[in-house]
Amino acid sequence: MLFSDRRDAAERLSQALRTWRGHHPLVLAIPRGALEIGRIIADRLGGELDVVLVRKLRAPASPEFAIGSIDESGWAYVAPYAPAAGANEAYIEEEKRYQLGVLEDRRKRYTPDRAPIDAAGRIVIVVDDGLATGATMVAALHSVRARQPATLICAVPVASPESLALVRPFADEVVCLHAPEDFDSVGRFYRTFEQVEDEQAMSLLNESAPKTPPSR
Repeated sequence: MLFSDRRDAAERLSQALRTWRGHHPLVLAIPRGALEIGRIIADRLGGELDVVLVRKLRAPASPEFAIGSIDESGWAYVAPYAPAAGANEAYIEEEKRYQLGVLEDRRKRYTPDRAPIDAAGRIVIVVDDGLATGATMVAALHSVRARQPATLICAVPVASPESLALVRPFADEVVCLHAPEDFDSVGRFYRTFEQVEDEQAMSLLNESAPKTPPSR
């Protein structure tokens, strides 16, 4: 399976999630790439869009490779292979502090004038544009579960089989369109996989930001 771009992936994923149309789900996207997907899914299902802010913990010699992940509360998942990737305890603690700083900065930029949309009692769909290790999604699902949703769904266009096995215990339902055995990277399954900049991501998010009622 090959997606033209994130929009194509989102349209197909929306169809797979159509059971939740009419339930006003809360769609939480992991910035930045997933916001385009989340925007379309929220629109197609008649839901709301917001972000769930998490960061991967980077391998010392390969910043693109995740050895774990962390959420805004400071809760972290550290993969069992982290030591083999060169990450000792001191490195991991330093990386956690750095990524918490990034998360704090992103929260100020993405939702500067409002709190995150309340997930309590809601159908919540956490989306990303794909799962390689699954580490980031683990932190996202853990973070959202603490907010007591009625149902927690993980939804992605493509993922490695190993990543799906990792995230499955953290969600009530996992929806994935394609999980090839020969998975090597998320971008391989998109014809166009351009980087999403903060300005574009925030624009997509603000389309659905809660509006303050006018004063009487």
